[in-house]
Amino acid sequence: MKTDAFALRHIGPREEDLAHMLKTIGTETIDQLIYETLPDDIRLTAPLDLDPAMTEYEYLNHITKLGAKNKVFQSYIGLGYHQAIVPAVIQRNVLENPGWYTAYTPYQAEIAQGRLEAILNFQTMVIELTGMEIANASLLDESTAAAEAMALLFDVRSRDQKKNNVNKFFVSEEILPQTLSVLETRATPIGVELVVGNHENFGFSTEFFGAMLQYPGKYGKVYDYAGFIAKAKANEIKTAVGADILSLVKLTSPGEMGADVVFGTTQRFGIPLGYGGPHAAYFATKDEYKRSMPGRIIGVTIDTNGNRALRMALQTREQHIKRDKATSNICTAQVLLAVMAGMYAVYHGPKGLQYIASKVHNSAATLAGALEKLGLYQINTAYFDTITVKADAAKVKAIAEKNEVNFYYPDAETVSIALNETVSIADLNKIVSIFAEATGKQATNIDSLVEGNQFPQSLARTSTFLQEDVFNKYHSESALMRYIKMLERKDLALNHSMISLGSCTMKLNAAAEMLPLSMPNWNNIHPFAPLDQAQGYQEMLQKLEQQLNVVTGFAGTSLQPNSGAQGEYAGLMAIRAYHQSRGDHHRNIALIPASAHGTNPASAAMAGMDIIVTKTLENGNIDVEDLRQKAIAHKDNLSCLMVTYPSTHGVYEASIIEVTKIIHDNGGQVYMDGANMNAQVGLTNPATIGADVCHLNLHKTFAIPHGGGGPGVGPICVASHLVPFLPSNPIIPTGGDNAITAISAAPWGSALVCLISYGYITMLGAEGLTNATKAAILNANYIKERLAGHYDTLYTGEMGRAAHEMILECRPFKQKGIEVTDIAKRLMDYGFHAPTVSFPVAGTLMIEPTESENLEELDRFCDAMISIRKEIEAATLEDKNNVLKNSPHTLAMVTADVWNFPYTREQAAFPLDYISENKFWPSVRRADDAYGDRNLVCSCAPIEAYMEN
Repeated sequence: MKTDAFALRHIGPREEDLAHMLKTIGTETIDQLIYETLPDDIRLTAPLDLDPAMTEYEYLNHITKLGAKNKVFQSYIGLGYHQAIVPAVIQRNVLENPGWYTAYTPYQAEIAQGRLEAILNFQTMVIELTGMEIANASLLDESTAAAEAMALLFDVRSRDQKKNNVNKFFVSEEILPQTLSVLETRATPIGVELVVGNHENFGFSTEFFGAMLQYPGKYGKVYDYAGFIAKAKANEIKTAVGADILSLVKLTSPGEMGADVVFGTTQRFGIPLGYGGPHAAYFATKDEYKRSMPGRIIGVTIDTNGNRALRMALQTREQHIKRDKATSNICTAQVLLAVMAGMYAVYHGPKGLQYIASKVHNSAATLAGALEKLGLYQINTAYFDTITVKADAAKVKAIAEKNEVNFYYPDAETVSIALNETVSIADLNKIVSIFAEATGKQATNIDSLVEGNQFPQSLARTSTFLQEDVFNKYHSESALMRYIKMLERKDLALNHSMISLGSCTMKLNAAAEMLPLSMPNWNNIHPFAPLDQAQGYQEMLQKLEQQLNVVTGFAGTSLQPNSGAQGEYAGLMAIRAYHQSRGDHHRNIALIPASAHGTNPASAAMAGMDIIVTKTLENGNIDVEDLRQKAIAHKDNLSCLMVTYPSTHGVYEASIIEVTKIIHDNGGQVYMDGANMNAQVGLTNPATIGADVCHLNLHKTFAIPHGGGGPGVGPICVASHLVPFLPSNPIIPTGGDNAITAISAAPWGSALVCLISYGYITMLGAEGLTNATKAAILNANYIKERLAGHYDTLYTGEMGRAAHEMILECRPFKQKGIEVTDIAKRLMDYGFHAPTVSFPVAGTLMIEPTESENLEELDRFCDAMISIRKEIEAATLEDKNNVLKNSPHTLAMVTADVWNFPYTREQAAFPLDYISENKFWPSVRRADDAYGDRNLVCSCAPIEAYMEN
């Protein structure tokens, strides 16, 4: 046994277990199983051309040496990114804690109450600092949030008859450059005309439906937007404001000025720079726009006993329900980072945030005064943390970089300096010395900070914020550590048991892959730092792109999209640009199978495409003849097909080569959704299948943890003819020769967590990656056969095999009065998170065990499912007081003096022997979603605020 082989640690089934598993499945070898599962015409004939696998020890040495090639300068570049202090108690207990980073999206609220509370804290923080009425659980980055703000205002304009056909959107030239680029990408396909200009000269024409402002401006100037917003409102123009969240501690909030949407990033609330991400954006708006609000919202409700419970609110407005009618395709958040930012506010409290904000502001004022003594004057008449100095930029830059300092240089005569919470008096003196050398003058030493506001008194914040208990009682490390642990105990994550979610691939997130995220040489680089300061990153990112090219069989990769949905959109926009480059501007029809995930039609709609839904057969496969007819009927305008492989139904469809050929023969491109890439790596690939572009969920197949609902990374890999159209960035050029504008804010998206996928591929190598795919198929088929006779598998391949996941038929149980939700809740009593519920088929469970789970865990899960099947059999349609309907059972229930149930406490909480060894207790009974939606509260309100009279 090669104990230093990473594959041995990542792949669950042991060598000695294979004979038993294969016998259960009914095959002699894994290769026979693969033969019976995968169509011959798409099988790869050669191993992946990757470097030999590294051991964990070799990899950690390698990544440390590679990180040493990064130069960690003091960066005062700003532009929405600031060096932040990550409190050690949060780094150790959240960022580095698998109890937080391996949890899944909180669809099963009863076993996610800790995370839900942490996000409720985050939403409260955002609502109060922005002065708005409702906030979501975070978005992908500030620029993406800006695009979502534009889309929301474009959507709600239809409620006003006067604005119904108005499509102009004003953007202040003070907007961050990367945000403008993302707005440009998003505007054209949906029919929005951007007009960029000076907000002080804006004419408030009725031709505009909305306007966007930056607060403070991109180079730090603080404007009083109250008059602008009032005039906009008078002309029925709605406003969105991108606001620096730390500045809102000292400045009047945009909500108090009358803004309709406020957005930004919470990165400077204790999140590492990470060369651009991941960071939690924030988004807040008015209550009246909640149905058009993008992303997830955490809300307060009650459980079966009437006790307070939390859950995701208003899910019917999201893309998985509204599909092409949704206002956004975003189906995730940046939960792990939002948890950290919320905990930063909990740890510091309102007084702590005021101290930090004042220190940053006073540092800027002190620096401005010291530079004045050198004869250098900064031009911002009002500012918070950023001063703009007139000086010889080239001379300053050379001296600054010699002193390992980065400023931003808008032009040859201007230097922008954005200060942050890490800045000390010594740092200020270092900055002054750089300018002294550049001017040939003697620097005056700074020995203390000046105090006083460098903005009009009318803009000074007077309203209170964060007065709730949670922000005022956990200010010692012991207190916060215990609070974090208390919340963690309410959440079921991968460090407790298998999470067998179909399509979501909750695999091991190995510690060796995660360790580099805490290394300063990796997590402290500004995304707009000069490339020669990020050579370690450049080598890693280029190598990862090459690895993904090999895995997919494609010619080029962009790592910029920072979620799977963004990857879908980026891929479609590349296809759109390709067609337009050939003069085919009319090609705008996307064919999408009826079984596709809701992000597919939502992404296509955002890309300006018309959607034609194609049929699926009774066996779950694509109806090839229906597809052929529709492709031929629309051949003159066909843009693409969006297809998932293996299918959303967990089957390797034998017709896939024919399907892709039909599309190509009719002038279209094939977009492959990478949701099920876990079943392709090393065995087949999108290029072999005939696709032209695919996105990859690095948070699924390539081991980035789900983080309770994010971070995610969704790079696109493309064939050679699409490489020229890969997305760029306005500050650090990326992408192809004919690049589309930006998809996300940072040049390489959430670059920090790309280290995880790089480590995963590097340590597994070609053989390990292929064996991981085989093990995923093995585990899925083992579960399928163990559950045979208890549950029917809805769809299988031509030889009766599942792919890496399968759908269990649960609809007949309605005859017993049992819904699929009852099974999901009952699994909590057995210590398991439910598989995917009612997707892609209502009333079913979709199970994907991944390659990481060993035989013992697979058997525990199967034993639980079989035990539940027996409980279903014992149920009757008339009896609603049974162990399934009453699940989950909390500790409070089981230990109560009164027990009014027709089954024992042991049957409720300990139905199988293994449970007593490691019991997980749901902290609430079933959450009442309907009640919470009728009485929406999405902040830390007292219980009296949501209880019905």
